[in-house]
Amino acid sequence: MKISKFHILMAGMLLFTLNLLAQDDDQDPTAQGSVIQNLTPSKLIAKGQWDIKLFNNLYTQTESTFASEDGIRQNFFTSTLEAFTGVSDTRRVNLGAILEYRANGRDFVSPTGGTERRTTSGLTSIAPAIKVVPFKNVGNFSILSAFSIPLIDSEVDDNGVFLDQKGFTWQNRFFYDYTFPGKKWQIFSEINSEFNFGDKEESFANNSLRLTPGVFLSYFPSSKFTVLVLGQHTELVDLGNDFSQNFTALGGGAKYQLTDELNVEVLYTNFVRGRDTGLGETFNIGLRAVF
Repeated sequence: MKISKFHILMAGMLLFTLNLLAQDDDQDPTAQGSVIQNLTPSKLIAKGQWDIKLFNNLYTQTESTFASEDGIRQNFFTSTLEAFTGVSDTRRVNLGAILEYRANGRDFVSPTGGTERRTTSGLTSIAPAIKVVPFKNVGNFSILSAFSIPLIDSEVDDNGVFLDQKGFTWQNRFFYDYTFPGKKWQIFSEINSEFNFGDKEESFANNSLRLTPGVFLSYFPSSKFTVLVLGQHTELVDLGNDFSQNFTALGGGAKYQLTDELNVEVLYTNFVRGRDTGLGETFNIGLRAVF
């Protein structure tokens, strides 16, 4: 795909957004119940509202399908800040930005046989983003589109520690949720697609397409508390970079509504299988404020 085609797609999305802004919809998904129960990622906020989320993810591994990496402790910490605001009376268009900060470390074996821990960190990317509800009568289906701009000069620092991908990424995430009668059970699904631009010499993932479907099943003992289980699969498709991989993760967690505006979530996942990837686990904690 050439950049010129990308510009055409972005222009089409802008026209689509202007069309949504001209339409009317007074549905309020937060009229009853808590944010964690009613304002899932599938649903958008109203004009003038803000939705701010800080999500911290620690991935750690000592197992890998790469023989050279197996047995080596590696940690990858990512802190993601998302901020969106409603810009239409229809609750069908939100605008925002996504920032990512990373702090990674790994063990190196010295010539004397000892182990040395090396680390690197920094703000690695920023992405302007838009969320839309494409169908007026389907308020529980939405699309998030973001264009990630790298803020790093090199993927690997002088100490040999990987920090992040170096390349522009166009991300599209498709969200859908369904709440069963009685509002005790809810299923949420997501398909994330990421197209990585650029020369393959600049990044292991450039000239590739990453697809990540996921399913989350939640149970609500009360409107302010939920426990959930999840399954996700990621497939990196080779589009000319001579590298592909895949992995599957299973896990669970919980969310609690601390106040009317603020909620907290904790998640755990385990990489149960994969090809050309690490086989680690993640520990996650997030805070979300809607006001």
